[in-house]
Amino acid sequence: MSVIATDGLGKRYGRSITALEGLTIDVEPGEIFGFLGPNGAGKSTTIRLLLGFLHPTAGRATVFGLDTERSSVEIRARVGYLPGGIALYDSLTGHDLLAYLADLYDRPAPDRAELVDRFEFSDRDLRRPVRDYSRGMRQKIGIVQALQHDPELAILDEPTEGLDPLMQRAFYGILLVARAVRGGARVRPGRDHPQGPSRGTPGRRRAPRAAQAECRNAARRSASLARRRPGRIRGHGPRRPAHLPPRRRRRAIPPGDRRGAGRRPDDRAGAPRGGVPRVLRGGARPRAGSPE
Repeated sequence: MSVIATDGLGKRYGRSITALEGLTIDVEPGEIFGFLGPNGAGKSTTIRLLLGFLHPTAGRATVFGLDTERSSVEIRARVGYLPGGIALYDSLTGHDLLAYLADLYDRPAPDRAELVDRFEFSDRDLRRPVRDYSRGMRQKIGIVQALQHDPELAILDEPTEGLDPLMQRAFYGILLVARAVRGGARVRPGRDHPQGPSRGTPGRRRAPRAAQAECRNAARRSASLARRRPGRIRGHGPRRPAHLPPRRRRRAIPPGDRRGAGRRPDDRAGAPRGGVPRVLRGGARPRAGSPE
């Protein structure tokens, strides 16, 4: 039985926005499966549909043979999930955060010590508040919380984003060990080659199997950009209202020309030599012809 199966899965918002269309995949036990696609192709939308955070508008999906709409709570209890751009409790220490998130699953965390060691977290690091963590440390703590309770399925949204090359290598080693020892499936989406297939590039890993995620709206946008003249930038936004006067262009003073040196803003043709009249006490200006 497939761990994940979708048949014509789609998600639309209203009539004009298509986030995902016609996705059909099967993920077998023990696979490391990758989603590939540009921003807006529907990778994160697919993950939210699989976990029951969103409801599909077309097709259906099952995880562990359970329908994602009817059994989403049971599915999430058996899945380790790393969302993209994970938000953490900044007031907790790293150790307290991992313990708190493990308690939410109501399961022990047998793999926490090994994961912490592989990602080179020291005891001092785990005693620090999360607010002091760097972007890479936050990403590592997010991966640990997703895998620490030995889930049957791990769904990781761009897991290597923010990790340095050494930590990326450690992460890939964790996935390979988990597949060899436990046989659990792993799903991880990515925008580009560091997280997806690559050929003949040393130091980069490739998912054994990957799906190309693409929505029609993204394809139309790419085709529209390709038809435009190269090198031309088109501005977007509201035009200047017709009732307003046109903007005045400032004349540049050539280099070496000192005609504008030392001038004040009020020194222009027709302006009085005395400059701006001084303001009397109370905010009133002197009338023309009256003494100041």
